[in-house]
Amino acid sequence: MTTEIRIDGERLWQTLMRSAEIGPGKAGGLRRLVGTDEDKEIRDQFTEWCTEAGLTMSIDQLGNMFARRAGTEDDLPPVTIGSHLDTQYAGGRFDGILGVLAGLEVVRTLNDHAIETRYPIEVINWTNEEGARFSPSMGPSGAFAGVFEADFIANRADDDGFLQGEELERIGYRGPEPVGGRQLDSYFELHIEQGPQLDAERIPLGIVTGGYKSYGMHVDVRGRTAHAGPTPMNERKDALVGASRVVVAVNDIGWKYHNTNGKTTCTRIVAWPNKPGIVSEWAQFSVDCRHPDRDMAAQMMAEIEQAIVEAADKANVEMEIGTRWEFDGANFAPELIDLMRKTAKDIGVPYKEMLSQAGHDAYHIAKVCPATLIFSPCKDGITHNEEEDAELELTEPAVNVLLQAVLARANR
Repeated sequence: MTTEIRIDGERLWQTLMRSAEIGPGKAGGLRRLVGTDEDKEIRDQFTEWCTEAGLTMSIDQLGNMFARRAGTEDDLPPVTIGSHLDTQYAGGRFDGILGVLAGLEVVRTLNDHAIETRYPIEVINWTNEEGARFSPSMGPSGAFAGVFEADFIANRADDDGFLQGEELERIGYRGPEPVGGRQLDSYFELHIEQGPQLDAERIPLGIVTGGYKSYGMHVDVRGRTAHAGPTPMNERKDALVGASRVVVAVNDIGWKYHNTNGKTTCTRIVAWPNKPGIVSEWAQFSVDCRHPDRDMAAQMMAEIEQAIVEAADKANVEMEIGTRWEFDGANFAPELIDLMRKTAKDIGVPYKEMLSQAGHDAYHIAKVCPATLIFSPCKDGITHNEEEDAELELTEPAVNVLLQAVLARANR
């Protein structure tokens, strides 16, 4: 019976460890940024694996990759499994990568047992989920879902002025297919938890029922260059000082809401000319705000915006909120969450229901088709860090739940 089949855990792990050889970091993790030679290498390897598994590959104009296994009724919209293969600057071997390669393992397992599905199945690698080189994060999946214009995402520049679309073209992965407009039956995403709960409780599966409300934005600060020595304090318009005041205020707001699981931080600050002896004329910082309660998240953002006004006044500078983004997991499909619960019970996998505190491509794809997100443990909850780790023993059960749930959905 198909409910008795299981993935080949050793094969999955060997595939993950091969991925971990591509773009190694300094401390055992990965640095695999979008549009780099390392990105090309993992995409080439993924394409080779997919071809060996009998899948056909299509790529859209933002580099999103769709590897298709035909269904017996191949005109039906595909059941999809996805995540991302890019990493942070000092990232781990599993964040996102597990979700893509678990999808590949699902297909390989179906091939092993010569199991056909009524609906086609597609394994998706979304471009630039991390946003490490090009901001915002999850831009290409957001463009697929209509959250962003595709041209806006293609023209996002990195710190050196290189454009995302041009860098994808340079490595041969700016495909011909339009972004979005593809009908999907459903979307399944497996991700490491990126938190400590599952690992601490030795529970192999987290079923995500929703997500933290999350806001982000870039703020530009404009001041005036001046000599750091003779310029009187009352005549200075120091952009770096203005930005720094907000950075501290945002951190304080996070602590104010800490007891209700609120979290705020400024993840990045840059300044120009950023040289000794001169007051900065320009600065930019990024704000990240998250809370499990939507109303409280909005309240935190209101306090942050007020802090921006006050800091601009105190530092005698101008501040302008630029790009904004927001996401949550409120749209995950109840029928797929129920499918995950039933599947886990049927094959005897213990699970915990939980909220996602991080953003994932599933948040955007839930806007265009039924979507679900599940977690597997990562050691001590360490992530976005080269020490990120996972165990096959605690990972394999979640992949088997993914396998059975996708099979049930694709053969309904």
